[in-house]
Amino acid sequence: MVSKSGPENPADNVVAAALTAGPNEQRAVGLRIDDSQMVSCYANAFRANATPEELMLDVGTNKVNMQTPQGGPPEIVISVSHRVVMNYYVAKRLAIMLSQVVRQYEDQYGELELDVAKRRKKS
Repeated sequence: MVSKSGPENPADNVVAAALTAGPNEQRAVGLRIDDSQMVSCYANAFRANATPEELMLDVGTNKVNMQTPQGGPPEIVISVSHRVVMNYYVAKRLAIMLSQVVRQYEDQYGELELDVAKRRKKS
C-alpha cells in the first residue's frame, strides 16, 4: 500500500500494534540491530535543511584554505561527505537522545564551552 507520504513502513505497524494492545493483552517486540553494512565517518561540521516532510542533515569536515584565488583572505571549506534524511519524528528522537548524551558527558567531565575564544589558554 502506498499513501500520500510514501510507502508504508512495516515497522510502524509493529510498533502501533504493540502500543495499542489492550490492558489484558501483552505484545512483545524484539529489537535486533544489523550493523553489518554500517559505514563510519568523522564529522566536525554539519548543516541542516528541511522540507515540510523531512529533515536533511549533511555532515563533513572543515579545513582552512589559505591559498585562495587572487590572494584573497583565507576561507573555511566544508567538505560534505554524508547526508542523513529523516522524518521529523526521528529527528525529534535524535535531538532528545543527543541532548541526554551531552548532558551525561557534561555531568561527568564538565561543561563544554562552545565559544572558542573562552576555551583558549591565556599566555
